[in-house]
Amino acid sequence: MKPQISFFRIIFGAVNVPCLLWIAVLAGCSTSAPRTRSEVPTSATPPATTYAKVDWKVLPAVSGPDLQAGFVAWRSSCTRLKNDAVWAKPCVTAATVSDKDPVAIRQFLQRDLDVYALRAGGHQADGLITGYYEPIYPGSLTRTASATVPVYGTPDDLIVVQLDSLYPELKGKRLRGRLDGKVLKPYDDAGTIASKGAKAPVLAWLTDPMDLQLLQIQGSGRVRLADGTQVRLAYAEQNGQPYRAIGRWLVDQGELKKEDVTMDAIRAWAKAHPARVPELLRSNPSYVFFVRSADSPEGPRGSLNVPLTAGYSVAVDRSVVPLGSLLWLSTTRPDGSPVVRPVAAQDTGGAIAGEVRADLYWGSGDAAGKLAGDMKQKGNIWMLWPKGAPLPN
Repeated sequence: MKPQISFFRIIFGAVNVPCLLWIAVLAGCSTSAPRTRSEVPTSATPPATTYAKVDWKVLPAVSGPDLQAGFVAWRSSCTRLKNDAVWAKPCVTAATVSDKDPVAIRQFLQRDLDVYALRAGGHQADGLITGYYEPIYPGSLTRTASATVPVYGTPDDLIVVQLDSLYPELKGKRLRGRLDGKVLKPYDDAGTIASKGAKAPVLAWLTDPMDLQLLQIQGSGRVRLADGTQVRLAYAEQNGQPYRAIGRWLVDQGELKKEDVTMDAIRAWAKAHPARVPELLRSNPSYVFFVRSADSPEGPRGSLNVPLTAGYSVAVDRSVVPLGSLLWLSTTRPDGSPVVRPVAAQDTGGAIAGEVRADLYWGSGDAAGKLAGDMKQKGNIWMLWPKGAPLPN
């Protein structure tokens, strides 16, 4: 499920980690999953992470059902980790553990894994926990009188260069653009695509341009057709242009106060100022292209390419926490109720940057969207790591 920026990023924006200057001038840069999810301002310096080994007794207590659900979510990662140098052996053992037996799960975890508290620079234990979800919007597979906003697949003329094939230090970075003769130039920004279209298949049509913007922000979603069936859309590519928060633009224009910016407030502003909606959307040059995927009751697939589990899958900064890792999360919901559980690191994004940082996937639909939109909590994270395995570099 790439990319996605949760509502915290929509409101406040983020500072991207810069690429080399010549790359930025040419067409911008992004990670292999230039996610639009819960993005917060980040530093250009690498994380100064501390993995502090602690005793299992340090972990906050978790309920049996949460332990089971978190274990099942993590174990689903093993379909992708069977050849992983760190996780292959624990995955083999985990397959023999009954997910209906909390005692057996605890025994496996304590026998095979060590606990490391994640600490930010200066040994700071508290971090930021946000949320994301899979939206569902009304639409059509053909253009109609009400469904006039196209959702594009990957354009035929979009060129993507995997930079780390030549420059290992740029691992995960991609260069995006289009050919003009023999010259690679930046791809069209969102405003140009909205006005002139793209050389790309139209996968679906939405009824509201704000829905398209939020679909791109979350990075995946569903289109609800008139007969009640749904079409699932997943992230395919991005135009290489930088993401700029539309909430920030409204604040800069004096339309909203920073403390008043919420997704409901942005929606209300757009409804009250329909003639200015194109201007609002042009303020964010980033544009995401999609691919249709089979609908199923499973969650959308994250960067690890396994279905996300509502409430138990998180997006992380993979420079701190490798994909497939098992984490112990302690935070709260927006109403203050505790969220203490094991969670699976199954998604990533340039927006999720930092040492003690996670974006919790809450599921599909409006209720999940409300929870994700309000989620901006303090939290602590522990990494459960196979015994004897070298820690991440």
